[in-house]
Amino acid sequence: MPKPCLLLQLRPEHSAADDEYRAIERTAAISADRLVRVRMERGLPDLDPEDFSAVIVGGGPSNVGDPDDRKYDYQRTFEPRLRRLVAEIVRRDLPYLGACYGLSILADVLGGTVGRERYAETAGAQTIELTDSARTDPLLYDLPRTFRAFVGHKEACQDIPPGATLLAGSAGCPVQMVRVGRNVYATQFHPELDGEGLALRIETYRHAGYFDPAEADHLIALGHRESVPVPGEILRRFVARYHSDRA
Repeated sequence: MPKPCLLLQLRPEHSAADDEYRAIERTAAISADRLVRVRMERGLPDLDPEDFSAVIVGGGPSNVGDPDDRKYDYQRTFEPRLRRLVAEIVRRDLPYLGACYGLSILADVLGGTVGRERYAETAGAQTIELTDSARTDPLLYDLPRTFRAFVGHKEACQDIPPGATLLAGSAGCPVQMVRVGRNVYATQFHPELDGEGLALRIETYRHAGYFDPAEADHLIALGHRESVPVPGEILRRFVARYHSDRA
């Protein structure tokens, strides 16, 4: 039997955290008993990534590039331990998929620059374009060259992280997906999100500074009109590739 996947979450808002967990379970087509969930705002235990077929790090309101005095107390607690875990994953080239914050922490570990200077995106869909390197990537090789995906972030990679291969970008945010080695991936967009999930996050983070609160209802309506099948396919391929291969 394959080892379980590990999902590391950093959303203290219960409804958003639960929805993210269910969305990954549903979109990746993985059963609940094969998806180990850790909510890092409650503490990050000592973990050996070799105990899992893959590690997924989701998004949340934390920002890697913020100075310590602007970070949440729980972030200052889990982030150093997460940084060490991700560094070990990179060193061993173990299966990893980071989304949004999961890209930021990977870029930080690689020595890249993550910050609010450029490339923030409001909550909603953006057009993602694959690079030439994506044509032979096992997760991306026959997908459409451009597709829509849901985003929403205050910080972003300011450049391609050292040692990473750029797989996708967008007009407003050049680093949308990267690969490190053979097995370490991360996206700025949220591969688990659909219109309903986006609506919940917009309501949850209406006053968190991602967008003008007065625009929330309009952004929700726009999200419901979007079709975003490709990001979910990337998540499904990632889990299928590694969850089935690493018994």
